[in-house]
Amino acid sequence: MYMRQFVWIGALALAASAASVGGRADYVGGTSADFDRRVSGRLVTAGVETLQFVTKGKSVAIAYDRIHTLEYGQKVDRRYVSAVLISPLFLLARSRKHFLTLGYNDSSGREQALIFQVDKSDVRAVLASLEARTGRKVT
Repeated sequence: MYMRQFVWIGALALAASAASVGGRADYVGGTSADFDRRVSGRLVTAGVETLQFVTKGKSVAIAYDRIHTLEYGQKVDRRYVSAVLISPLFLLARSRKHFLTLGYNDSSGREQALIFQVDKSDVRAVLASLEARTGRKVT
């Protein structure tokens, strides 16, 4: 009885994780008319033909074959505020922010760019998925 419940729970968890392959990200800039400010959402790379950025209110899909540029970069900052408020030892710690820039052609053929700040625990999976789906190297 318990083994059967364990198998069902495991199967449901596996299905839920497979449906949301990708990672947490914030749209921070670009040429998109769909977003005018920073928006939190999820980059979904599970689709065979399209990359999706899903937020609470909107969903944007970009065909993988339209993506022509994949750029990755990091911004490293010291934790000055924490050092002043809590402890000077925080000056030794650095925070890293991971950015992904997607260049693509929209449905009317115009060049577009989207810049995302990707969560540090999801950045490797997102980059690997995008390289595999688009056939392009991340620079």
